[in-house]
Parts: sequence; structure tokens; C-alpha cells
Amino acid sequence: MAGPIIACPSCGTKNRLPLAARGHPRCASCKAELPWLVSAGDGDFDEIVDTSVLVVVDLWAPWCGPCRQIAPALEALSREFAGRIKVVKVNVDDSPGLAQRFSARSIPMLLILDGGQVLDTMIGAQPRPMLRSRIAGALARRG
Repeated sequence: MAGPIIACPSCGTKNRLPLAARGHPRCASCKAELPWLVSAGDGDFDEIVDTSVLVVVDLWAPWCGPCRQIAPALEALSREFAGRIKVVKVNVDDSPGLAQRFSARSIPMLLILDGGQVLDTMIGAQPRPMLRSRIAGALARRG
């Protein structure tokens, strides 16, 4: 599966991100680790989160102000933790099965997954330092 095209933060080369892969994406030119931010839905979620890196799932909706508020922080954190996390955005309006699966009664709802298991859950718009701390903590516990 092919995902979005992004410019490498190191050299500017345009790279197509894979939606699903066991490893993590690297720049085709300079081999730098790339930030990995993709979207998933009911039909492809399990395949997309099946990866060796930590997965941060963002359950959101386009009409949700707090969801739009944390989007830039998640993008920045995907760059900061490139090669160690994958951010997966799930629009709950388009993917009601996933909203039900994770009991999303309030959004934004962020889940940190490792090997498909939920390690941490955050509900509501959290400031970037709090998001960073929770992701870093999950990475530290992972080893």
C-alpha cells in the first residue's frame, strides 16, 4: 500500500510513505529516518498498525476543534520521534467500527499501541509537552 508523499527533513528528497510496513521509512536518498504519519480506517487499520515501532493512534473528527488543535503537535512529534513512532489518524465519523472497538466516547482520543496492545490512553486535547512525555515514557518502557 502506498501512502502520502513527504519531503525528507534532512535533504528535501520527496519520498512516498508506506501505509503498512514492519520496519520504518527511510529517505531513499540520504537514508534519514522519516516521520511516519498516515490515515487508517475500519478496513485497513489492523494492517497499518502492524509494525515494529510504537503506534500513536489519533481518534478524531474534522468538526472537532480540539482535534484540529492537537494535529500540529502530533505532526511535530512524528518528526521528533522519526524512526521510533508511527502516528495513525482515524476519522471516527468514517470509521465507526474503530470508534466502537476502542470505546471512543470523547475525542480527541489518543492511544499508544505496542504490538497491537494499548499501553496508554489520553482523552481530550493535551499540550505538546504532555504528549511528548507520554510517548517518551512508552518508548522508555519498551526498552
